[in-house]
Amino acid sequence: MNPTPVIAIHGGAGTILRSSLSAEAEAQYHAALDGILLAGQRILADGGSALDAVTEAVRLLEDCPLFNAGHGSVFTAAGTHELDASVMDGATLEAGAVCCVTRVKNPVLAARRVLDHSEHVLFTGAGAEAFAAAQGLEFVDPAYFHTDARYRQWLAARGTQGTMLDHDAASLQAQAQEPEQDPGPIDPDKKFGTVGAVAFDAQGHVAAATSTGGITNKQPGRVGDAPLIGAGCYANDATCAVSTTGTGEMFMRMLAAYDVAARMEYRGASLEQAAAEVVMERLPRIDGRGGLIAVDTKGNVTLPFNTEGMYRGFARVGETPVTAIYR
Repeated sequence: MNPTPVIAIHGGAGTILRSSLSAEAEAQYHAALDGILLAGQRILADGGSALDAVTEAVRLLEDCPLFNAGHGSVFTAAGTHELDASVMDGATLEAGAVCCVTRVKNPVLAARRVLDHSEHVLFTGAGAEAFAAAQGLEFVDPAYFHTDARYRQWLAARGTQGTMLDHDAASLQAQAQEPEQDPGPIDPDKKFGTVGAVAFDAQGHVAAATSTGGITNKQPGRVGDAPLIGAGCYANDATCAVSTTGTGEMFMRMLAAYDVAARMEYRGASLEQAAAEVVMERLPRIDGRGGLIAVDTKGNVTLPFNTEGMYRGFARVGETPVTAIYR
């Protein structure tokens, strides 16, 4: 018998402080994660592909203002939004990605169209938007990506003259604002605002997708690991599917997503062993903070992180979804 299909998602990692997340806000995060997992689970239960499941899960994460992707993306130093996304099919090793888009409502759908309808892998900026427009994808006014919470985080980050990984930025803001203004769960200097999904389907295939609004107060034009195949996203039926979240530059330098797969393929490490080595041993050597979610073709799932928390969850077909925030 084949293993049971499964999907896992994340909504970013960082200094997620219990003290800065109210019971009501915590419940909202769990409800959002649960609903998105159920949507992906339904696709897999109906015999849908892992690729379709991760694409839909990340689309829903982009539409949810609680997470730093799509609606709810953070602000650049110029007060604008630049969005990145990628998707990869483990069955074919085909991949698609876009970066620095400013008007595409769902960057993950643009990445999926690149995978399905282009000989290329990565489009950037105006070229990515021209491709998305030619594919008939929905465009929005840049104001669509604005949320008051992200705007307050940006103001706080500007005051420090630095960049912040989204959930980290929320924590910094929490220290400076009035108690009744819910800051969100992560410390702004230590939160990595990326979303992602990985899945294993009934046909035995795996897939991964990752999307982000970047880091608060980043220099315009900066690109992190999310749209880079092998760094923020990787899938191969021979090993596993991986989506990462963290200090993008460190994940890029370590090729973190691919490294998990390589350890499995070349050393025979288990999914859990390989992911733990990357997240808990290799990344910390260069001050890499964050985590990842991964699934293999045996249906195993692992969700390691080296920060105080990571929004995460998984759902096997026929079972109740499991969600978590803290360590």
